[in-house]
Amino acid sequence: MADITSEDRERVKLLTLISSSKNEFDKLSLEQLARLQELLEKKDYSYDKKANKTKIKFLKRINVRIYELTEGKGIW
Repeated sequence: MADITSEDRERVKLLTLISSSKNEFDKLSLEQLARLQELLEKKDYSYDKKANKTKIKFLKRINVRIYELTEGKGIW
């Protein structure tokens, strides 16, 4: 069985936080979002199609939120 690393614990903690409520996702700082993005990109979910699809969905949400925080709320 694989050992659970501190990065795994951190990733699960952040994912649990943003999964619980949309408001919690909006409260994450830019640093937390960047860290979560880094942790998700490292993790390989190719063995589970549903988990990989969810990973991609979260990465899209994170990218949009990072853009909103750095460039402003709207695209226009």
